[in-house]
Amino acid sequence: MNYDTIKIIPEWKELLKEEFEKPYFSSIKSYYLEAKKKGVCIYPPGKLTFNALNLTPPSKVKVVILGQDPYHGRFLHNGVEIPQAMGLSFSVPKKVPIPPSLKNIYKELHQSLGISIPNHGDLSVWCQRGVLLLNAIFSVEKGKAGSHVYFGWENFSDAIIQSVSNHYQNIVFMLWGNYAKKKASLIDPNKHAIITAPHPSPLAQGFVGSGVFIKAQEALKKFGKEPLDWSLPE
Repeated sequence: MNYDTIKIIPEWKELLKEEFEKPYFSSIKSYYLEAKKKGVCIYPPGKLTFNALNLTPPSKVKVVILGQDPYHGRFLHNGVEIPQAMGLSFSVPKKVPIPPSLKNIYKELHQSLGISIPNHGDLSVWCQRGVLLLNAIFSVEKGKAGSHVYFGWENFSDAIIQSVSNHYQNIVFMLWGNYAKKKASLIDPNKHAIITAPHPSPLAQGFVGSGVFIKAQEALKKFGKEPLDWSLPE
Protein backbone atom coordinates (compact mmCIF):
# COMPACT_ATOMS: atom_id res chain seq x y z
CA MET A 1 0.00 0.00 0.00
CA ASN A 2 1.20 3.50 -0.79
CA TYR A 3 1.16 5.05 2.66
CA ASP A 4 1.62 8.56 1.25
CA THR A 5 -2.14 8.57 0.64
CA ILE A 6 -2.97 7.96 4.31
CA LYS A 7 -3.89 11.19 6.05
CA ILE A 8 -1.73 10.85 9.16
CA ILE A 9 0.94 13.33 10.27
CA PRO A 10 4.53 12.46 9.23
CA GLU A 11 5.78 11.65 12.73
CA TRP A 12 3.22 8.84 13.18
CA LYS A 13 3.73 7.70 9.58
CA GLU A 14 7.42 7.23 10.22
CA LEU A 15 6.85 5.39 13.50
CA LEU A 16 4.20 3.08 12.00
CA LYS A 17 5.54 2.75 8.44
CA GLU A 18 5.95 -1.03 8.67
CA GLU A 19 2.31 -1.40 9.69
CA PHE A 20 1.05 0.27 6.52
CA GLU A 21 2.83 -2.38 4.45
CA LYS A 22 1.26 -5.33 6.28
CA PRO A 23 -1.63 -7.32 4.75
CA TYR A 24 -3.99 -6.48 7.63
CA PHE A 25 -3.79 -2.77 6.82
CA SER A 26 -4.72 -3.44 3.19
CA SER A 27 -7.69 -5.42 4.51
CA ILE A 28 -8.81 -2.51 6.69
CA LYS A 29 -8.69 -0.21 3.69
CA SER A 30 -10.61 -2.71 1.51
CA TYR A 31 -13.34 -3.23 4.10
CA TYR A 32 -13.66 0.52 4.65
CA LEU A 33 -13.88 1.39 0.94
CA GLU A 34 -16.32 -1.47 0.29
CA ALA A 35 -18.63 -0.17 3.03
CA LYS A 36 -18.45 3.35 1.58
CA LYS A 37 -19.22 1.97 -1.89
CA LYS A 38 -22.37 0.33 -0.50
CA GLY A 39 -23.49 3.71 0.86
CA VAL A 40 -22.93 2.80 4.52
CA CYS A 41 -22.78 5.83 6.83
CA ILE A 42 -19.51 5.54 8.76
CA TYR A 43 -18.57 7.38 11.95
CA PRO A 44 -16.44 9.32 12.62
CA PRO A 45 -16.48 11.30 9.36
CA GLY A 46 -13.56 10.24 7.13
CA LYS A 47 -11.41 13.30 7.82
CA LEU A 48 -11.55 12.50 11.57
CA THR A 49 -10.69 8.78 11.33
CA PHE A 50 -7.11 9.41 12.51
CA ASN A 51 -7.91 12.51 14.58
CA ALA A 52 -6.28 11.10 17.75
CA LEU A 53 -2.97 10.59 15.95
CA ASN A 54 -3.10 13.90 14.11
CA LEU A 55 -3.74 15.96 17.25
CA THR A 56 -1.05 14.28 19.37
CA PRO A 57 2.33 13.46 17.75
CA PRO A 58 4.08 10.44 19.34
CA SER A 59 6.95 12.53 20.71
CA LYS A 60 4.43 14.71 22.61
CA VAL A 61 2.47 11.85 24.23
CA LYS A 62 2.42 12.03 28.04
CA VAL A 63 -0.76 10.05 28.73
CA VAL A 64 -2.67 7.43 26.72
CA ILE A 65 -6.38 6.88 27.42
CA LEU A 66 -7.67 3.81 25.61
CA GLY A 67 -11.27 3.45 24.45
CA GLN A 68 -12.83 0.61 22.49
CA ASP A 69 -15.33 1.50 19.77
CA PRO A 70 -16.26 4.94 18.39
CA TYR A 71 -19.67 6.27 19.38
CA HIS A 72 -22.21 5.04 16.82
CA GLY A 73 -24.96 7.59 17.54
CA ARG A 74 -25.76 11.03 16.25
CA PHE A 75 -27.47 14.15 17.55
CA LEU A 76 -29.80 16.53 15.72
CA HIS A 77 -28.87 20.18 16.28
CA ASN A 78 -31.09 22.72 14.52
CA GLY A 79 -32.02 20.06 12.00
CA VAL A 80 -28.39 19.16 11.28
CA GLU A 81 -27.17 15.64 12.09
CA ILE A 82 -23.94 15.69 14.11
CA PRO A 83 -22.14 12.38 14.73
CA GLN A 84 -21.07 11.76 18.33
CA ALA A 85 -17.78 10.23 17.15
CA MET A 86 -14.90 12.60 16.48
CA GLY A 87 -11.98 10.17 16.35
CA LEU A 88 -11.04 10.64 20.02
CA SER A 89 -11.86 8.14 22.77
CA PHE A 90 -14.67 9.32 25.08
CA SER A 91 -14.88 12.73 23.35
CA VAL A 92 -17.86 14.26 21.50
CA PRO A 93 -18.24 17.55 19.58
CA LYS A 94 -19.27 20.60 21.59
CA LYS A 95 -22.94 20.69 20.49
CA VAL A 96 -23.52 17.00 21.30
CA PRO A 97 -24.83 16.04 24.79
CA ILE A 98 -22.17 14.63 27.14
CA PRO A 99 -22.33 10.80 27.14
CA PRO A 100 -22.74 8.94 30.48
CA SER A 101 -19.16 7.56 30.53
CA LEU A 102 -17.71 11.02 30.04
CA LYS A 103 -19.96 12.40 32.78
CA ASN A 104 -18.35 9.89 35.15
CA ILE A 105 -14.87 10.89 33.94
CA TYR A 106 -15.76 14.50 34.73
CA LYS A 107 -17.15 13.47 38.15
CA GLU A 108 -13.90 11.70 39.02
CA LEU A 109 -11.82 14.67 37.85
CA HIS A 110 -13.93 17.03 39.97
CA GLN A 111 -13.93 14.77 43.02
CA SER A 112 -10.20 14.01 42.97
CA LEU A 113 -8.57 17.12 41.48
CA GLY A 114 -11.27 19.76 41.94
CA ILE A 115 -11.51 20.32 38.17
CA SER A 116 -14.66 22.24 37.15
CA ILE A 117 -17.12 20.15 35.17
CA PRO A 118 -17.42 21.69 31.68
CA ASN A 119 -20.68 22.14 29.76
CA HIS A 120 -19.46 20.14 26.73
CA GLY A 121 -17.71 16.86 25.88
CA ASP A 122 -14.96 18.02 23.51
CA LEU A 123 -11.61 16.75 24.84
CA SER A 124 -9.45 18.09 21.97
CA VAL A 125 -7.59 20.42 24.34
CA TRP A 126 -6.27 17.38 26.24
CA CYS A 127 -4.78 16.09 22.98
CA GLN A 128 -2.87 19.34 22.51
CA ARG A 129 -1.45 18.88 26.02
CA GLY A 130 -0.17 15.37 25.27
CA VAL A 131 -3.10 13.01 25.90
CA LEU A 132 -3.49 10.37 23.18
CA LEU A 133 -7.23 9.58 23.14
CA LEU A 134 -6.96 6.28 21.29
CA ASN A 135 -9.85 4.02 20.33
CA ALA A 136 -8.92 0.40 19.66
CA ILE A 137 -11.30 0.42 16.69
CA PHE A 138 -11.25 3.46 14.41
CA SER A 139 -14.63 3.31 12.67
CA VAL A 140 -18.21 2.12 13.12
CA GLU A 141 -21.40 1.97 11.07
CA LYS A 142 -23.99 4.54 12.13
CA GLY A 143 -26.32 3.04 14.74
CA LYS A 144 -24.48 -0.31 14.96
CA ALA A 145 -22.09 -0.64 17.89
CA GLY A 146 -19.07 -2.84 17.22
CA SER A 147 -19.96 -3.19 13.55
CA HIS A 148 -16.37 -2.73 12.30
CA VAL A 149 -14.65 -5.09 14.75
CA TYR A 150 -13.92 -7.46 11.85
CA PHE A 151 -12.08 -4.77 9.83
CA GLY A 152 -8.83 -5.50 11.66
CA TRP A 153 -8.42 -2.11 13.35
CA GLU A 154 -7.23 -3.75 16.58
CA ASN A 155 -4.06 -4.94 14.85
CA PHE A 156 -3.33 -1.29 14.07
CA SER A 157 -4.18 0.13 17.51
CA ASP A 158 -2.18 -2.66 19.20
CA ALA A 159 0.78 -1.70 17.01
CA ILE A 160 0.36 1.95 18.06
CA ILE A 161 0.39 1.04 21.77
CA GLN A 162 3.39 -1.26 21.33
CA SER A 163 5.33 1.25 19.22
CA VAL A 164 4.79 4.03 21.76
CA SER A 165 5.87 1.67 24.54
CA ASN A 166 8.97 0.53 22.65
CA HIS A 167 10.21 3.87 21.28
CA TYR A 168 9.42 6.20 24.18
CA GLN A 169 9.52 6.11 27.96
CA ASN A 170 7.80 7.57 31.02
CA ILE A 171 4.30 7.56 29.56
CA VAL A 172 1.15 7.01 31.63
CA PHE A 173 -1.23 4.43 30.13
CA MET A 174 -4.80 4.61 31.47
CA LEU A 175 -6.60 1.28 30.95
CA TRP A 176 -10.23 1.42 32.06
CA GLY A 177 -12.43 -1.67 31.94
CA ASN A 178 -11.60 -5.31 31.17
CA TYR A 179 -11.18 -4.75 27.44
CA ALA A 180 -8.56 -2.02 27.92
CA LYS A 181 -6.80 -3.90 30.73
CA LYS A 182 -6.01 -6.74 28.30
CA LYS A 183 -3.74 -4.32 26.42
CA ALA A 184 -1.35 -4.11 29.39
CA SER A 185 0.66 -6.96 27.84
CA LEU A 186 1.66 -4.59 24.99
CA ILE A 187 3.25 -2.10 27.41
CA ASP A 188 6.65 -2.31 29.11
CA PRO A 189 5.91 -1.73 32.83
CA ASN A 190 9.60 -1.01 33.50
CA LYS A 191 9.49 2.09 31.27
CA HIS A 192 5.93 3.31 31.78
CA ALA A 193 3.11 3.64 34.33
CA ILE A 194 0.01 1.48 33.80
CA ILE A 195 -3.06 2.71 35.67
CA THR A 196 -6.14 0.48 35.60
CA ALA A 197 -9.70 1.04 36.79
CA PRO A 198 -13.24 -0.13 36.08
CA HIS A 199 -14.79 1.34 32.92
CA PRO A 200 -16.34 4.79 33.49
CA SER A 201 -19.68 3.59 32.10
CA PRO A 202 -22.54 3.80 34.65
CA LEU A 203 -23.12 0.10 33.86
CA ALA A 204 -19.79 -0.66 35.53
CA GLN A 205 -19.07 0.37 39.11
CA GLY A 206 -16.04 1.78 40.82
CA PHE A 207 -14.58 4.30 38.38
CA VAL A 208 -15.71 7.32 40.38
CA GLY A 209 -13.55 7.20 43.49
CA SER A 210 -10.78 5.19 41.79
CA GLY A 211 -8.25 8.04 42.00
CA VAL A 212 -6.98 7.41 38.47
CA PHE A 213 -6.22 11.05 37.77
CA ILE A 214 -4.37 11.52 41.06
CA LYS A 215 -2.31 8.42 40.21
CA ALA A 216 -1.59 9.82 36.75
CA GLN A 217 -0.37 13.13 38.20
CA GLU A 218 1.84 11.29 40.70
CA ALA A 219 3.32 9.12 37.93
CA LEU A 220 4.10 12.16 35.77
CA LYS A 221 5.82 13.85 38.73
CA LYS A 222 7.82 10.68 39.39
CA PHE A 223 8.92 10.74 35.74
CA GLY A 224 10.10 14.34 36.18
CA LYS A 225 7.28 15.76 34.05
CA GLU A 226 4.84 18.55 34.74
CA PRO A 227 1.47 17.26 35.99
CA LEU A 228 -1.17 17.55 33.29
CA ASP A 229 -3.68 20.38 33.16
CA TRP A 230 -6.96 18.44 32.95
CA SER A 231 -9.19 21.51 32.92
CA LEU A 232 -11.35 22.17 29.86
CA PRO A 233 -12.41 25.64 28.69
CA GLU A 234 -16.16 26.27 28.45
